[in-house]
Amino acid sequence: METDLSIIDLVWKASLVVKVVMVMLLLVSMYSWTIILHKRSVLKRARKDVIQFERRFWSGADLSELYKKLSARRERGKLTGMEAIFEAGFREFIHLRKQQDLDATYIVEGAQRSMRVALNREYEHLENHLSFLATAGSTSPYVGLFGTVWGIMNSFRSLGASATASISDVAPGIAEALIATAIGLFAAIPAVVAYNRFASDLERIMGRYDNFVEEFSTVLQRQVRS
Repeated sequence: METDLSIIDLVWKASLVVKVVMVMLLLVSMYSWTIILHKRSVLKRARKDVIQFERRFWSGADLSELYKKLSARRERGKLTGMEAIFEAGFREFIHLRKQQDLDATYIVEGAQRSMRVALNREYEHLENHLSFLATAGSTSPYVGLFGTVWGIMNSFRSLGASATASISDVAPGIAEALIATAIGLFAAIPAVVAYNRFASDLERIMGRYDNFVEEFSTVLQRQVRS
């Protein structure tokens, strides 16, 4: 008797537990790809915004004028990235500078604290959902392996219950079980690769944010002392 070992037929005839594992892994894979495509766009835009703002900031533009334009955008909720960090720091700088008898160091430190708060908000925004990719990449192979082990167990139980068993009797069960591992790897590999890439990109972006906070603090320090 010829046994149909096509993938579709094996998946259709798989046990309930193996089917549930496959469906879970496919859903995880779909959601991972949704995050990957979205996060790729977000980080690409963040890198572009950093380059554009740094070029604008260090071109000698008037900081007060730049702050006014960014403040108007903040009120419309359209301020992100390094622009948000600059706007938060300069807003606090202006507020503290209007108060009398404040030490120059205190004013600069207050602006720096505001920039750090804005920086942390930007990190949370850019880092959002990366933990899911890490979890999917680390656990999907084990979930697939669980489905494989379960399928092989069923195959060997059927083999033990059969009086005249051959390789053709257990091959479909083992094949369907191995499909679960394959789907687990299919879900895990892109998630791991994307997570490592995005984590590296995020680290570089946050490094540039952090450098800007220090450099802008120095600029504010010169301004307040002048």
